[in-house]
Amino acid sequence: MAERKKPKLAVWKFSSCDGCQLSLIDCEDELLAIADEVRISYFLEATRKVEKGPYDISLVEGSITTPHDIKAIREVRKQSKVLVTIGACATAGGIQALRNFKNVKEFIRCVYAHPEYIDTLTTSTAVSDHVHVDFELRGCPISKHQLLELLNATLNGRKPNVSHHSQCIECKRNGVVCRMVAAGTPCLGPVTQAGCGTLCPSKDRGCYGCFGPMETPNTASLAAHLKELGQSGRDVQRLFRSFNANAEAFRKESESHG
Repeated sequence: MAERKKPKLAVWKFSSCDGCQLSLIDCEDELLAIADEVRISYFLEATRKVEKGPYDISLVEGSITTPHDIKAIREVRKQSKVLVTIGACATAGGIQALRNFKNVKEFIRCVYAHPEYIDTLTTSTAVSDHVHVDFELRGCPISKHQLLELLNATLNGRKPNVSHHSQCIECKRNGVVCRMVAAGTPCLGPVTQAGCGTLCPSKDRGCYGCFGPMETPNTASLAAHLKELGQSGRDVQRLFRSFNANAEAFRKESESHG
């Protein structure tokens, strides 16, 4: 009997910390089931084995920060039937997108003994700014449960069932008391996409916006309320400039509080 032909999976890394790739490895028992359904052809975080493309599914972690990255991501796109970006770096430029608001040449001059050897872009941007992306999986890091749902859906030819509502809805569902209402704690929950499992609010901390903007974020309304809680314009700007600083809604709101 002929061996069943499995879809080829590739996992790529650009400018990032590897945390989202580790979320795949952290699937542990579920990873065995994944490995039984796909052929892991390229995943340098987990194996040195490399098979040439084309690939049925490519998961891409990391932002585009160098001229080499631009060339490489275009090549990945050519080799991939389905390309999915995973994590805040790949979907919004990541924490390194803070460079987008400053003079990168000055950073290089201050940090490196020989700036002439550094070949970098002045910005850190999402993969979708350079090539077509079939689906974006948010988070810093991503949720392994959403990752498993994404792979299951893609392998079965359906749309992934990933929520696009705000973190506030998840807090209510999980019985977590609102930190802003109960304690006046600054929180990005009303404008942030759910997915973390209510991690910070359940520990009496405001949401830091790890999963980026929800589907229809009213950032101006939240910013006004944060100021009512005593936050300065600079404080509000800092809240919106973290893991998803270059996500359009967060970037525009932060720029209005310069």
